[in-house]
Amino acid sequence: MPGSFQIFVNKLLNVEARELATASMSFVFVFLLMAAYYVLRPVRDAMSSDWTDAELSWLWTLTFLISTGAVLMYGFVVSRVKLKRLVPGVYIFFASSFLLFYVGASWFEDTRIIDKAFYVWVSFFALFHVSVFWSFMSDIYSRSQSKRLFGLFGAGASIGAVVGPSIPVLLGGIIGVYNLLLIAALTLLLIVPIIFFLDKARTVTENKPVTDTVTVKSIGGEFFDGFVDFLSHRFLLGIGLFIVLYTMMSSFVYFELKNV
Repeated sequence: MPGSFQIFVNKLLNVEARELATASMSFVFVFLLMAAYYVLRPVRDAMSSDWTDAELSWLWTLTFLISTGAVLMYGFVVSRVKLKRLVPGVYIFFASSFLLFYVGASWFEDTRIIDKAFYVWVSFFALFHVSVFWSFMSDIYSRSQSKRLFGLFGAGASIGAVVGPSIPVLLGGIIGVYNLLLIAALTLLLIVPIIFFLDKARTVTENKPVTDTVTVKSIGGEFFDGFVDFLSHRFLLGIGLFIVLYTMMSSFVYFELKNV
C-alpha cells in the first residue's frame, strides 16, 4: 500500500519518493506562512476604514521609508549571518513582534497609535515573508527539482491564502480582534521546526545531500550589492517596472475600496 501511494503521488504531483518528506514539509511551510499573513491582513485593512485618506497616505509613506531602510539592513545581515540561522531568525523575529503588539493592545486603552504602527508593520512583514521563503526554497532544491516542485508549493501558498482569511471571519467575533495576533504568531512559530528539518534534509543535486559545511555559510558581499545587481540587469529592471505599475494600480483600487 505505501508503495502504491508513492507511485500515485509521483504521477499526480511529479514528486519522487525520496523527495516526499521535504516536499510535504515545504508545502506545509508556505501554507502556514500564507495563512498567518492572511489572518493579519484583514485585521490591518479593517483598521484603515476608520482613517482618512490623508492619514493612510502618511502611513504608506512611512512604510516606504521603513522598508527602504529595512532592505539595506537585511542586505547587511544576509551578508554576514549564517544561512542556518537567518531564515528561522526572520520568522521568530516577526512572531515575537506580533506578540508584542498583542501585549501593547492589551495594556493600553487607547490603541490608535498601536493600530497605526501595526498597519505599517504588517506591510513591512509582507515585504519579507514570501521572499525569504522562496530564497530558502531555491537554496534547498536544485534547478531540475524546482521545475517539478515549485508549482506544488505555489498551490500550498494559494490554499493558505484561502484558509487564512476564514479564521478572522469565523473566530474574530468570538475571541476578539487582537487575539488573532496570537494565532498568527503561533502559526509563524510552527514554521521554525520545519525550517530546521528542511535545512537538515536539503539537497543540492538530484541525489547527493549537502554537507553541514555548506549549510552554515553566509552569502557574503556588501549590503548594496543587491541594488547594484538590480540596476545592472535589464530583466530585473523589467520586473521592477512591473511591480511599480502593479502597485500604482492596486493602490488606487485599495483607496477606493476603503472609501466604499
